[in-house]
Amino acid sequence: MARFFVGLTGASGHRYARGLVRALADGGHDVDLAVTPAGAKVLLHELGLDAGPAGERLTGCIEGLVGRELAARVRAFRADAVEAPPSSGTSLTGGVILCPCSMGTVARVAAGFSSNLVERAADVALKEARPLVVVPRETPLSALHLMNLLKLARLGAAVLPAMPGFYHRPESIDDLVQHLVGKILDRLGVEHAGRRWSGADEPPAEEGTGR
Repeated sequence: MARFFVGLTGASGHRYARGLVRALADGGHDVDLAVTPAGAKVLLHELGLDAGPAGERLTGCIEGLVGRELAARVRAFRADAVEAPPSSGTSLTGGVILCPCSMGTVARVAAGFSSNLVERAADVALKEARPLVVVPRETPLSALHLMNLLKLARLGAAVLPAMPGFYHRPESIDDLVQHLVGKILDRLGVEHAGRRWSGADEPPAEEGTGR
């Protein structure tokens, strides 16, 4: 099993992050977690989890994200913990996911400017040619946003916007979240039991294979 880094930023959509961390931990993977100061504000607003201004209380939020049974697979770091393992290429992180990813974080990562652990982990993924999945949650997108996303894509990152589909016939918000989480896991090569398209004449099938 692999260890992945998940960075939470100040964009809306922290339910996606919760679903992703749960899916990775439930699949037997380890997760390193960090939240930016702006991300901590959104985390509190959207999920009611108080990580503190600099993410200093993020460890106390882990059970709220993944539940008590999976909490041991997740370790949290402050946003300013530049000495943390994910900041080094020798940590051999299996992949970095910025979810949700703000346009400010996109711009700084695209420019190679690492002002915190989240951005540094993304920079490490690029320099080590490891998977980097960026999940932007912003609309509409300006020309500048699109230019920065294109730059990241050309640098090797996977740009996977938070755009859940409806062909799987979702019946709840959680269905929409899990659909997007499944796409992220596919990009990471992680097996999951998410729904897959099986043809227009029948409901989508349940499959347990990854990419």
